[in-house]
Amino acid sequence: MMNILDGSRWLATLIISLLMANFAYSDSYETGNERDWLLNAGSDKDRLILLQNYLGGFSISMWEVGYRYKSIYSSLQDENFDLAIYHWKKIKNAIERGYLKRPARKDNAEFIFLKPVFGKVLNSFESRDIKQAWLGFSTGRSACMACHKAENIPWMNNQPLFRNTVAPK
Repeated sequence: MMNILDGSRWLATLIISLLMANFAYSDSYETGNERDWLLNAGSDKDRLILLQNYLGGFSISMWEVGYRYKSIYSSLQDENFDLAIYHWKKIKNAIERGYLKRPARKDNAEFIFLKPVFGKVLNSFESRDIKQAWLGFSTGRSACMACHKAENIPWMNNQPLFRNTVAPK
């Protein structure tokens, strides 16, 4: 029996397939409406270039990670473990989407952050023990900063995001 998530994925795949099939049979969809920036591109290749540029690189994912990281910090201040868990899982998704667009970032993301640290931090939040949760947060923070160093952008660690999110003692 198909669950809702499988059904949603099937429907999304069908819709995308139909849209792509439709694009495959036309060179131009000029609508005359300036809001149709994607449809008005001259060819399918031009549309894909526009989409690629719009989706950005790894920095877009890091922007999301930073937002969620600050949200986790605030969640732990409020002892809202469910919200911390939610944002922590979303950070993993954001990083994976980031290295989908920038595969050169994958090794450090996985070997410094996702594989050794992600599960430990998640477990610390799921423990619902505030001391353990803050220890986990500190572990995640250190992994973020280590990954920045490994990516040759250590200057990224010198900003309020990290200065203002030191776990309480």
